[in-house]
Amino acid sequence: MRGVPVFATLIGLEEDGRIVAGVVSAPAMGRRWWASIGEGAFSSALGTTRAIRVSRVANLGSSHIAYDSVADFDQHGGAVRFISLLRHCERARGFGDFWAHMLVAEGAMEIAIEPAVATWDMAAVQVIVEEAGGRFSDMRGEPRIDGGSGLSTNGLVHDAVLEYFH
Repeated sequence: MRGVPVFATLIGLEEDGRIVAGVVSAPAMGRRWWASIGEGAFSSALGTTRAIRVSRVANLGSSHIAYDSVADFDQHGGAVRFISLLRHCERARGFGDFWAHMLVAEGAMEIAIEPAVATWDMAAVQVIVEEAGGRFSDMRGEPRIDGGSGLSTNGLVHDAVLEYFH
């Protein structure tokens, strides 16, 4: 859209009501991420494949946060709480959608948050983030892809982020 190469195809495989594998492919970026339950998470870029892990940053003050749009929080009644969260993080970046969550899985960001998402946007994200050692939930803290929102973290700051929205 508008020449920005940040778009992807996201595929999640569900078995018996549980997402067991996921792939995110961003062809314009030359990037791909994938994971399956119990097998770890991986990424490839420029022909190189590597295992990925979330960061070990343990506090909000040192955390980097990625989000899609402040206006999305405004539309869902949480802009004031969201801005407060941003002010308590070391750095905020507007890398939304799939890429924010993949940056968490790779350890480049500690938090990716979106107040309005579809189930199909989160299926692959959940398994990749969790297999990279992170934590995924909706903004109520439920570990589900169909909660209407998405929060990926390195796991260490997850509860601290949720406190801003409860």
